[in-house]
Amino acid sequence: MLSVFDLDRTLTILPTYTPFLWFAVRNRAPWRMLLLPLLLPVAALYALKLISRRQMKQAMHWAALGSGISEREAARLADRFAQRLVARGLYAKGVALMEAERKAGRRIILATAAPHFYTAALARRLGIADVVATASSWRDGRLMPAIGSPNCYGADKRALVEAFMERSGIARETAHIRFYSDHQSDLPMFELADEAIAVNPSTNMRGIAATRGWPVLDWRR
Repeated sequence: MLSVFDLDRTLTILPTYTPFLWFAVRNRAPWRMLLLPLLLPVAALYALKLISRRQMKQAMHWAALGSGISEREAARLADRFAQRLVARGLYAKGVALMEAERKAGRRIILATAAPHFYTAALARRLGIADVVATASSWRDGRLMPAIGSPNCYGADKRALVEAFMERSGIARETAHIRFYSDHQSDLPMFELADEAIAVNPSTNMRGIAATRGWPVLDWRR
């Protein structure tokens, strides 16, 4: 039995990627804030659908963290950011639900487009062993801006979860999957699941859940 949770705006009150980069800039190299205006053309190109989400995320990483930071420094930043999230960035009801699912004998999985290196740090603090996330790339022990896997978003998230299940020896036909997310971009995962639950849903997601008869949890209220 698998309980698969999206991260941003499902378990976390705010998205995590931009806040992590701001956290890293403030704590590591505040002068890099001067580079942030360079991202305006990137944002415009993304809005016009001329570049991918993956390319935008790589540009944001470069502006905030540079062309490579050591694995030790990346781990330090990730753990401090995870500590911050646990202290005041998560919905308490989401944390309690994951614990209840675990006690019921279900295997908890975080599945998110956020980078694996800081999602894994958060998972460790929450006692979660399984993470499916966007892989970073490493060269000579240094974290690089390039993304090292498909961006774990939309159909790619479903494919990465299915690959995780195959590696773990979990047959789909014998697994019961419960999936929690806030956003319609996760429709491929919702459709894979035996139970689909909309959490803190966007307006579009709320409408989809109503049409399909899916339960809704709203921890924002």
